[in-house]
Amino acid sequence: MKEHVDRLIARHFQSRDGELNIGGVPVGEIAGRYGTPTFIHDRHVLDRKWDLLRQALPSDFDICYSVKANPNPAIVGHFLSKGSGLEIASAGEFHIALRAGCPPDRIMFAGPGKTENELEEVLAGGIGEIHAESGREVERIGAISRRLGVKARVAVRINPGEEAQGGAMRMGGKPSPFGVDEGELDPVLALFATTDSIEFNGIHLFTGTQILDHATLLRQYRQGLDIARKVWKNVKRSLPVVDFGGGLGIPYYVNEKELDLDGFREGLLSMMAEIQGEEPFRGTRFVVEPGRFLVGESGVYLTRINDIKVSRGKKYVVVDGGMNHHLAASGNLGQVIRKNFPLAIANKLGEEPREVVDVAGPLCTPLDVLARDVPLPRPEIGDLVAIFQSGAYARTASPLGFLSHPTPAEVLAFDGNVRLIRRPGNYDDLFRDFPLDSESIAE
Repeated sequence: MKEHVDRLIARHFQSRDGELNIGGVPVGEIAGRYGTPTFIHDRHVLDRKWDLLRQALPSDFDICYSVKANPNPAIVGHFLSKGSGLEIASAGEFHIALRAGCPPDRIMFAGPGKTENELEEVLAGGIGEIHAESGREVERIGAISRRLGVKARVAVRINPGEEAQGGAMRMGGKPSPFGVDEGELDPVLALFATTDSIEFNGIHLFTGTQILDHATLLRQYRQGLDIARKVWKNVKRSLPVVDFGGGLGIPYYVNEKELDLDGFREGLLSMMAEIQGEEPFRGTRFVVEPGRFLVGESGVYLTRINDIKVSRGKKYVVVDGGMNHHLAASGNLGQVIRKNFPLAIANKLGEEPREVVDVAGPLCTPLDVLARDVPLPRPEIGDLVAIFQSGAYARTASPLGFLSHPTPAEVLAFDGNVRLIRRPGNYDDLFRDFPLDSESIAE
C-alpha cells in the first residue's frame, strides 16, 4: 500500500514535512478551513489528465466529458474551457451542463429509461444528440420532436457481441437494459426512414468500464468500426458520429498499472490510417466519453480519526466519514472482491507502517469499513486519513442521506489556493425536502 501511495503522490501531489499537499496547500490547512470530511480536487491533475488524453487521440477525435463521473459544475466548466463536449445521463445533468456554460448542441444524452418529460425538456432546449436505447425510444423521440416542431439528431447505442468485451466491469455482450443488441439493429434503423422528425446521427458503442489494457480498448474500437460499416450498408450514408463510449480506467489497487497511452495512440493512428477514404467514414466525427480517467485521480477524500479501539484482537481506526460519502471505497459499489483504495495518514507520510488496522466510518452498520487490514503508521486521535483516487463516482455515487449525517464540502486546490466548489451540508438541509412542519401528520 505505501509504495502505491508514494507513487500517486509523486505523480500528482506533493508532501512537505510528512504532510500531504494538494494543489500546493497542506491538507491540515484545508481541513482547518473547511472541516472534515472533505473532498479535495487538484486542478493541475485535471489539466494533466486532459492533456495526456488529448495527445493520445488523433485530431479527428472529440472528447465529451461524462458528467456522471463527477457532476460538480466547477469541474464540468473546467473541462468545457478546454473544448470538451458533455455526455449526460439525465435531465438533471442537462441543467448542470447548461449552468456550467455548455452550449446545448455540445451535449449528448444517453441512458435507459429516459422519461417523456426528460426527452421533451432536452429537445425543447436544443440538445445536440440523443442516444436511443431501443426502437420504442426512437419512436418516442420522433413523436415528441414532431409535437415540438424540431428535428432531433439521434444516434443508436449498440450492445455489441462478446468479442468486444473487456474491463473491470463488463457491460455489453450480455442481456442488458442498455442499447440495442447488435443482432437486432436492422428494424431499429428502419424507423429513421419512416420518421421525418428525427435524423440518424450515428452509433454509440456500449462495452465496459475501468479498462487498463490499451489492446482491449483498440479491439473494442475496431469492433465499433466493423459495426459502423454494417450500419452504413443499411442507412446508405456516411455516419456523422461514431462514439466509442468511455471505459478508460485508472489504477485503484496495488497490482494495477496505468493505461499505456503511447500504445493506445499508436494503435489509434494505425486504425485511422486504415479507414482513410472509406465511404462510411467520410466526415465522421469520432467521440470518446471519459469520466473516471479525467477526474478520478484528481480527488482525495479527507477524514479525521475520532476514535481508536481494539475488539477481539483487531484494531479499528474510526474516522468521521464513511460509506455514506464514499460508497466505492467501502467496497459496496458493485465490487465482487473488496480491495482497499490507496489510503494514508496524511500528516504522517514519512513514517513507516507499524500497525495493521481496519479503517471504519461512523455509520451504524458493519458495511461501513473504508479499508481492511491496512498497514499504517501508528494512528492517533486527530490524525487525517486521505483516500486517494476519489475524484470519480465517490460523493455522488453514495447514499448521502443514510443516517442523516451532513454532506461533505468539495474544494478545488491550485497554485497554493483553495476554492470552495460545494458547500458542506448542515442540519437544516436535512429538513429541506419535507413539506411537514412540527404539527402531527394525524392533523
